[in-house]
Amino acid sequence: MFFLSKKKRGNIKDDILSGLTVALALVPEAVAFSFVAGVTPLVGLYAAAIVGLITSIFGGRPGMISGATGALAVVMTSLVATHGIEYLFATVVLMGIIQITLGLLRIGKFVRLIPHPVMLGFVNGLAIIIFMAQLGQFKTLNMATGAMEWLSGSNLIVMLIMVLFTMCIIQFLPKLTKAVPASLAAIVGITLLSQFLPFGEDVRTVWNQLRDMTSTSVPDSAITLKGSLPSFHIPNVALTWDNFKIILPYSVILACIGLIESLMTLTLVDELTGTRGRSNKECMAQGAANITCGFFGAMGGCAMIGQSMINVRAGGRGRLSGITAAVALIAIILVAAPLIEKIPLAALVGVMFMVVIGTFEWATFQIIRKAPKSDVFVMVLVTVVTVFTDLAIAVGVGIIATALLFAWQHAKEIVITVVEEDKRHRRYDVNGALFFASTTSFREAFDPINDPDNVIIDFLNSRVCDHSAVEAIHALAERYRSVGKNIHLRHLSVECSALLKQMGDLVEVNVLEDPDYHLALDKLA
Repeated sequence: MFFLSKKKRGNIKDDILSGLTVALALVPEAVAFSFVAGVTPLVGLYAAAIVGLITSIFGGRPGMISGATGALAVVMTSLVATHGIEYLFATVVLMGIIQITLGLLRIGKFVRLIPHPVMLGFVNGLAIIIFMAQLGQFKTLNMATGAMEWLSGSNLIVMLIMVLFTMCIIQFLPKLTKAVPASLAAIVGITLLSQFLPFGEDVRTVWNQLRDMTSTSVPDSAITLKGSLPSFHIPNVALTWDNFKIILPYSVILACIGLIESLMTLTLVDELTGTRGRSNKECMAQGAANITCGFFGAMGGCAMIGQSMINVRAGGRGRLSGITAAVALIAIILVAAPLIEKIPLAALVGVMFMVVIGTFEWATFQIIRKAPKSDVFVMVLVTVVTVFTDLAIAVGVGIIATALLFAWQHAKEIVITVVEEDKRHRRYDVNGALFFASTTSFREAFDPINDPDNVIIDFLNSRVCDHSAVEAIHALAERYRSVGKNIHLRHLSVECSALLKQMGDLVEVNVLEDPDYHLALDKLA
């Protein structure tokens, strides 16, 4: 399905180097998402470090990177603006409790019910979102008007050249050597280039982006990523029913969005690495990480698809890659912030553009010409909804659309054949699934008025799937009974026969031939 990387085992060197690359990419996004949520940069950086460290150690998907994400930040915005940051911390704690509960209930396994067209639409929509998010790096703050304006002139030219140079390094360096991850080499190389070439003053850095995101009243000396280790802090929110009603809706939404994004990322990394993660274990690890965030002044988070792609592309496969990224991020906060602030935005944009190219499923254009129209519709729908709303909403819409299309298609596939056994017996052979969408066609196939006194309905090649189907059979039996005729049902499953006990001798049970269906239980998740 995906061809972003080759399937291979990880090693310590690759995990450490890829983790360092991811740490560099985590900084600007964590800062950006902090401002989206309406909190200070350190709140987002703490979340990236805490969530990344805990999920890397205890999560169900080695090699997957977690941290502060935009999907959660957007939901947090109104809560912080209306009630303040302490309510955010309390909400994140309850969010984590909900996620652990869902993990204990083994809800994670249901991610495998997500159809392939939904996955393709999700991945393509995600690639578009990552691309569009990088366009904001081509804007700068006009100090006179306080408005963000597009780069122009030499600033724009330098930015574009350095982005292109970064992409070329990532693309072609692996053909020369794989000793160092190409993304890390590109970031270091472009940073050194910006320091020693004459156009260095035209290069926008991470510090410039912080300056643009911060109030103009804040002095430049106060704009920094440097901080201390997070300290234990109980959210300053009274334990009252009114406060619980405030944070509960946000907690439920954040928990669902976080798990959907995390489990979708888990599935994607599974595809890329040829291995299998444990979804329920990941649910509980995400929950534990968010509870910790709430008690240590962080905004919470979930799996990050973009950073996970960077990690996989750079060779990160084991838990050590995520642990390295989290520890490096803490080191950046403590001592290396001045160095990180000098990294050109162009280098980070170039890295993310290569992630976009690797994430987008280019085979989609071939699939569109060959796949059924219903699958194409779902792919396009999920992509559009992902871009314009939210990843979690897009997945939900895609699953619902797929289910409806599936039901409609199979509703048309039920075929009923009439066989004349003799003058007093007529048999109806049912072929296809009988469920809520096909009951109308099922009912219309029978003619109680003109049928003989004895009618046999044979379900040998059919499956009675739900309560709507049972009710349709019961209603049909009543129609025949009302005109004084007998109806016999053959080859019903044991489960369906039990549901039709109220029909008495109308059910003709054949112990030797009637099928026995059993539910397939998942014990792997």
